[in-house]
Amino acid sequence: MVKLLGLCLTAGVLLAAMVFPLVGGLGLASNRAADTVDQTSGDLAKGELPLVTTIQDMNGDPIAYLYDQYRIPLESKDIADTMKGAILAIEDKRFFDHQGVDWQGIARAAAKAGVDGGATQGASTLTQQYVKNYMAFVLGADNEQEAWEKATEATIGRKMREARVALQLEQQMSKEEILTGYLNIVPLGNQTYGVGAAAKAYFNTTADKLTVPQAALLAAIANRPSSLNPGASPDKALERRNIVIDKMRENGAFGADETEAKKKAEEFKAAPLGIVEDLQILPKGCVGAGDGPIYGFFCSYLLDYLREAGVTNKELQRGGLTIKTTMDPKATKAAKQSAEQQVPKTQNGIANVMSVVQPGTDKHRVRALVASRDYGNKAELGQVARPVPAEVLPFGPGSVNKVFTAAAAMERNIIGIDKQMDVPKVYYSKVYPNGGAPWKVENAGNYGEKMTLTQALAQSPNTGFVMLQEKAGLSNVVDMAYRLGMRETLQGANRAGEPLKEDKSNGPSQGDWTKQNNAGSYTLGPGATSVLELANVAATIVSGGTWCPPSPVEQVLDRYGKPMPLKELPCEQAVNTELANSLAQGMSQDTASGGTAAEAARSTGWNRPVIGKTGTTEEHKSVAFMAATPQYAGAVMTYADGNRPEVICANPIRLCGGSNAGVFGGQVAAPTWFNAMKAIHDGLPAAPLPPAAGRYK
Repeated sequence: MVKLLGLCLTAGVLLAAMVFPLVGGLGLASNRAADTVDQTSGDLAKGELPLVTTIQDMNGDPIAYLYDQYRIPLESKDIADTMKGAILAIEDKRFFDHQGVDWQGIARAAAKAGVDGGATQGASTLTQQYVKNYMAFVLGADNEQEAWEKATEATIGRKMREARVALQLEQQMSKEEILTGYLNIVPLGNQTYGVGAAAKAYFNTTADKLTVPQAALLAAIANRPSSLNPGASPDKALERRNIVIDKMRENGAFGADETEAKKKAEEFKAAPLGIVEDLQILPKGCVGAGDGPIYGFFCSYLLDYLREAGVTNKELQRGGLTIKTTMDPKATKAAKQSAEQQVPKTQNGIANVMSVVQPGTDKHRVRALVASRDYGNKAELGQVARPVPAEVLPFGPGSVNKVFTAAAAMERNIIGIDKQMDVPKVYYSKVYPNGGAPWKVENAGNYGEKMTLTQALAQSPNTGFVMLQEKAGLSNVVDMAYRLGMRETLQGANRAGEPLKEDKSNGPSQGDWTKQNNAGSYTLGPGATSVLELANVAATIVSGGTWCPPSPVEQVLDRYGKPMPLKELPCEQAVNTELANSLAQGMSQDTASGGTAAEAARSTGWNRPVIGKTGTTEEHKSVAFMAATPQYAGAVMTYADGNRPEVICANPIRLCGGSNAGVFGGQVAAPTWFNAMKAIHDGLPAAPLPPAAGRYK
């Protein structure tokens, strides 16, 4: 009598909760519940499950995948009947007979709840399981474990909610659609969701080719992949698989002849599990891609860029996006090979990084981001998992910054590229005092007392550029560097190269600090630098003065193939075209006799017109080379990347603390650039540099 009473009471409540809104004071709450049911069933009917995002290179070939759930969505025709039969046999043999809820099972659960005070048991149809999985793995995306616990909690409330949605869903979708949806969402272990991914992972096959033993195994582990993992618990998985095969026989899957059906069942049960030795799980993230050690730096920068452009982590990890990037695999491999040729990947305390950008007036496409180090998480192998070719590094580019001084002075008609400038052996600056006394500046080489700006850019005297910076004004020089491309370097990071916090508590920015402290050494390039931004400066100069953000992405398509809008900064005319072209001509003699990159160009067989500027910091802990043709721009920096940076020496490349014979930009950075760019330019005609304008000569 007690059980019967409990059954009557709870079944009545359950039925009322599942149908239409209650009357009276409960109407509003019930209407809200109905709205939730409509929303959930509507979302389920759309079938928008978490999908894999694919990152492609410029040729459309995949270079990396992003996902929270490895899933290959399928249509019904792409799933073998063996799979459908297996899942129905073990989970819901009356699937095609009910309307989404097994009322007999619900009644049993209600009676149990009436006696035991809330616990429920069994009775979930395949439709209800579809609802449960959706609530856990789609609605509960942020915390799957917590969502799964809520979606499976043993309460009458959860059962009511699940049943209401199931009833609604069966009015919106056909049985075949629900079965297909379930087989696309169900977790099957080892990061796989749905039978498409599981067929590939466990058997290296497709879901339309699943055999009876294979389908039975997937049905066996559905919703219980941890306890029945075929790799970790093969005996349990085999036992459960064979139960599924028996259920399939009972359901008539092997024919009406009982003797023949039993014979087939025994043959299927005798088959081994048959999973592949190495599970075919799709590589995940920037580290996991096949060429991750090479492509990972680009991939990492791409993700940072997309987040800034308004693409959320959820969209990246679950949206099934297709990201068409600007990465050129040929350029990337050539740059990687060249970087390693100069500095081995496991070289103690020294890294060599290179960035390549394609110039243009509509877009500056990032074609390669590489390092002598491999991209990865194994520090003991010299790997690094940060986009070092793109981020602001706490090392300076040295005399590369003299380009900004030249440009600022040219813009103010202080000097032209053919005009002579003073180059004293020693210069005492009163504009930039050092502790109250004049700042003593010396040259690293021997020069005549005067030379043209073009000669000075090629030979790089310190004194002449400090004097030129005094005339142009330090603030103007820093602003010119920003305009030409050093934007994150100067306004997004502090002196140490650390990204500025939103409240700027770790500021000021490097640009502001340089101005506030009247740091005349700016033209000598001691401060933190982004190698990608250096490459983009060169791209701006050979693009007629047009600055564009260094973009790694051509287009982002959503799961339906529709383009997604991106918040990218527009291109802008950083300096007038005549100034940019004239500056390019002024930078064209670095490879000529007497130029700091001449030996590197000669030894690598470089024979194209090129703009360039080498740089070496005072302590020889970093060196750089920024250069460009009209077709490609790039920058290289070699720096001491250990915990205690020391002087770098060349021939062979090594740390040499205390030595006064440190490396120069023309020795390591420039050869890296020329060797890489020779391969990248292979097959392209030699392009001339634009002529200088008379007013800037």
